[in-house]
Amino acid sequence: MDLSFIPKATSCILFFFLLSCTCFIATGAYDPHDPNGNITIKWDIISWTPDGYVAIVTMNNFQQYRHIATPGWSLGWTWAKKEVIWSMMGGETTEQGDCSKFKETPSHCCKKDPTIVDLLPGTPFNQQVANCCKGGVLSSWAQDQTNSVSSFQVSVGRSGTTNKTVKVPKNFTLKAPGTGYTCSPAKIVKPSLFIQADKRRVTQALMTWNVTCTYSQFLAHKSPTCCVSLSSFYNDTIAPCPTCACSCQGNSSQSGTCVNGNTPHLASVVSGNNNLAPLVQCTSHMCPIRIHWHVKLNYIEYWRVKVTITNFNYMMNYSDWNMVVQHPNFDNVTQLFSFNYKSLTPYENINDTAMLWGVKFYNDFLNQAGPLGNVQSEILFRKDKSTFTFDKGWAFPQRIYFNGDNCVMPPPDAYPWLPNADSRPQVSLISLVMSSLVALVFHAYV
Repeated sequence: MDLSFIPKATSCILFFFLLSCTCFIATGAYDPHDPNGNITIKWDIISWTPDGYVAIVTMNNFQQYRHIATPGWSLGWTWAKKEVIWSMMGGETTEQGDCSKFKETPSHCCKKDPTIVDLLPGTPFNQQVANCCKGGVLSSWAQDQTNSVSSFQVSVGRSGTTNKTVKVPKNFTLKAPGTGYTCSPAKIVKPSLFIQADKRRVTQALMTWNVTCTYSQFLAHKSPTCCVSLSSFYNDTIAPCPTCACSCQGNSSQSGTCVNGNTPHLASVVSGNNNLAPLVQCTSHMCPIRIHWHVKLNYIEYWRVKVTITNFNYMMNYSDWNMVVQHPNFDNVTQLFSFNYKSLTPYENINDTAMLWGVKFYNDFLNQAGPLGNVQSEILFRKDKSTFTFDKGWAFPQRIYFNGDNCVMPPPDAYPWLPNADSRPQVSLISLVMSSLVALVFHAYV
């Protein structure tokens, strides 16, 4: 196609627009703020049995800020041969399957494709193993490394009894609790080493294989799950969440089920909904979560921001929630008043991203939609004279994640501007690009 007729300036705009679209699509399973984040499943054979083996399966969440909340994870695979699970500790299969052929030996699961779930807290000690029985909940690596691991023990039969006869399972799946994770094929690796309690002896697994699972928001959700609104002390304008940011009211093609917060007998409406899909308060943005960033005060050497997270979902309480914010002044944070803070620096020379989460037993639990369905805090930044400004939206975040999902930001031309700044642009970049595309098509047609 000959594009020589396109003006140079317009072609540049078109190029960058298409490039940004391509990059957006390509980053579905890659997170620039957590480039090495994944969930690694390690399968260690610790002993042989007459017809198989006993293995410890360990799930490590190496994601900095993406955790697995209740009702927890479920792990599935397909056996390579005709294996059977004789017994388990620390976990259980959701279905037993047809075990009628094993009349003399009781069996736990005979399905070709078993699904494993964690046991619940309070499980009897004789059914537990280390790091089990949390109801499938896995903390993120940055929030709580101790609780970012889960394990169960499985006794497998009809599998082979040597490293050469055992075949690794196939088609691993991880639900947390829905879709979103894609798992690699199992890869045999160097056997794991185990340091004994007295720290004087090291033992070794007989055979080890790993599976790596990575997350994609595009697979997990058909539409966004959160949005951002902005305001400031220097302008009465509030940049709300974009209309239909997560869904639209009355749009049957999207998950647009909502209920008015003033509806009589609201409690009965909510309790009668047995669907796991969000039941959100009717709003223009239709998002389960809204994060509001308010530039509150300006001092000589500091400036202050108030952050409010509001839950509009009547069907979900968010325990151990977290938020990731990208802003250039996070390299000089002075104080956070009621959130925990950790700097995320995947790239050594860039320190513009922070992870925030609630204080244990104070505001780490975000209630369902209603009067108590919000948490808030304030952040005090120290000014860097070489970069600080309130002009051109600098005081607002570049990107925000909630529980690992990217939130929808208002368009830049909707940001509150300084009263003495140049008149705000009347046409957004998207409008300019679309107008250019229409003009190009018309020109080519003529």
